Amino acid sequence: MAIPDHHVKNFRTLMRAAEDGNLALMECCDAVTGEKRFVLCGVGRDGNDYVMTPFGHLAEGNPFEAYVPPESRPFGAPH
Repeated sequence: MAIPDHHVKNFRTLMRAAEDGNLALMECCDAVTGEKRFVLCGVGRDGNDYVMTPFGHLAEGNPFEAYVPPESRPFGAPH
């Protein structure tokens, strides 16, 4: 499974923000459910104002239980 270009671009931006010390962890509310989320944000400036760009929220509970890695299969095999 190939990672879409826009995700690769966002990841590179996130890495640059980390290298420059321009990351923040913000407490936010989910726009749909209203649940509390802890969101990883890039921090930029617009004049005297800070601009927070959300990249994603931290997984609740044990992240090893929340995600499954891609299956190992020979190159070119169907999904």
